[in-house]
Amino acid sequence: MLEVELRSFVTEARFQELIRFFNANGKFVKEENQETHYFDTPVDLRIQKGQHSAKLWLKKGKMHDEQREEIELHFSPSEFDKAKELINALGYDTKIKWLRRRQVFDWEGITVCLDHTKQYGFIIELEKMCSKGEEELALEELKGKMRKLKVEITPKEEFESRFREYERNWRKLLSP
Repeated sequence: MLEVELRSFVTEARFQELIRFFNANGKFVKEENQETHYFDTPVDLRIQKGQHSAKLWLKKGKMHDEQREEIELHFSPSEFDKAKELINALGYDTKIKWLRRRQVFDWEGITVCLDHTKQYGFIIELEKMCSKGEEELALEELKGKMRKLKVEITPKEEFESRFREYERNWRKLLSP
């Protein structure tokens, strides 16, 4: 399957408005705190833990692309440290760590994630999984949904710039 997604930074006030909108107009799926580690591998390899689930996944393609193939392996959150230890034993260290509060909604057939990532910001992400050959149609649908929400899509370059800044400083930003 391919993941097609659009995301935008929003202000905290707009973030709260979006939560109210989706609570009224979407179907609440879940809310959880997540810890995500990106590893210093030649590919986009990540591990994530929430309260009820954990996963190891690889995203093919380039960071912040709108369309990428994903390969996921799900496991118990109690196995998170062991999985991280295994990846470290292969010689890959954590390149970046995220701590976020995520609220997930189903809205008109798409997945909506509202994220407050510690020391990074407030983000809305619209996501649709599709088969190969359906990517452009799914992308146009997501762009239409962003217009409907009156959310301007944050340019890829801004995401990359803010990502690199966070990557350089995350240890200091997350220290107590």
